[in-house]
Amino acid sequence: MATRSLIESTLEAGGGIFRLNPVFVPRPFGRAGRRLRLHPDDYYALGLMRGSIKERWFSSTIAAQNGPLAAADEGMSYAAVSYNSDERFTLKEAIDIMGAAIVGDELMKKYNGWPMYSKFFDFDNPLFHHVHLMFEHAKNVGKLGKPESYFFPKQLNNHTGEFNATYFGFDPSVKPEQVKQRIKDYEKGDTRITELSRAYRVELGTGWYTPPGVIHAPASVLTYEPQWNSDVNSVQENVVSGEIYPRNFLVDECPPDKKNDIDYIFSLLDWDKNVDPEYRKHYFRPPVIAFTDRAHTEKWISYANDYFCAKELTIEPGETVVIKDSAAYGMICVQGRGTFKKFICEAPTLLRFGQQSSDEFFISEPAAREGIKITNQSPVEPMVMLKHFGPNNTGMPKTVQ
Repeated sequence: MATRSLIESTLEAGGGIFRLNPVFVPRPFGRAGRRLRLHPDDYYALGLMRGSIKERWFSSTIAAQNGPLAAADEGMSYAAVSYNSDERFTLKEAIDIMGAAIVGDELMKKYNGWPMYSKFFDFDNPLFHHVHLMFEHAKNVGKLGKPESYFFPKQLNNHTGEFNATYFGFDPSVKPEQVKQRIKDYEKGDTRITELSRAYRVELGTGWYTPPGVIHAPASVLTYEPQWNSDVNSVQENVVSGEIYPRNFLVDECPPDKKNDIDYIFSLLDWDKNVDPEYRKHYFRPPVIAFTDRAHTEKWISYANDYFCAKELTIEPGETVVIKDSAAYGMICVQGRGTFKKFICEAPTLLRFGQQSSDEFFISEPAAREGIKITNQSPVEPMVMLKHFGPNNTGMPKTVQ
């Protein structure tokens, strides 16, 4: 456990900012897309039984639900005290101890902490058709529902993997009985449930919002994913790219007396949203320019929901700007190099597992409101950052334009 004095001194030394260590998370299924800028020797850093590393988590105060072999703190962000030592403490510890001095009064009063996290999702094959539980169903297993959003950064997508389209929901002509039958047949053979769905080709530099209760099979594109503090789903597709997913993937998040209840499993779906004939109109998220001038451009890339939002900030070569925000946020630098208030800030070329970095930060609400001075030190290359917020950034667009 970190002491208050260590947390306070680290925050003060950073001018209200924590530098965070990289958090790489393995998954036992699928193939790694190898776009995380992780050293090629390190994709199995936690052993073959854990699977390859396919995600990097940002600003996380929760642990990954990653099976019995996972460490208790897997997925949780740690603040680095210094480049000169391995001393660190979790972001959760810091917020538990200092509260509003880091995330502000509003988030502490409403959520008693930091309510979201973000990640890079990096699979070379498409993910299974799955649904994140709505809040009422998640409560039945002692968890939270999980809304999430997607943005496809060009800087990390030198290739788009096996299948660069995402399935969302079901075709409006599909009837509930058709879906229930595929669920009933989960252990009989490949149910090909995506035959009932609709796929949308990924457009780099854009994104989507996915409410809880909407079934989706993400594309094999590296995706930046701001999301709620939860890691809960029901997998309704049983064979993907030749890989078989056992029935426990379907029912792990059902109460014990509901694991064989087809109607209950089906009820995990928000049916009206899944068959929305104007799904793209309601949930596609093209970038929205918040501000632009000669020196920089800031775009909203996740917005129009009640849970979180995100921006893409681009600083032009050689420029210095001061950026103010109304709320605390996490940040990951995906291109370029420069300074970020008191810190060196640079997108990595190659990271070793367990190595410190200079690309990820958490900015306290007081520092965000005061403004962060950022200098792009490159004479030729833009400096690009992705910034993830909770629901309390007052500038977030409330509707889709």
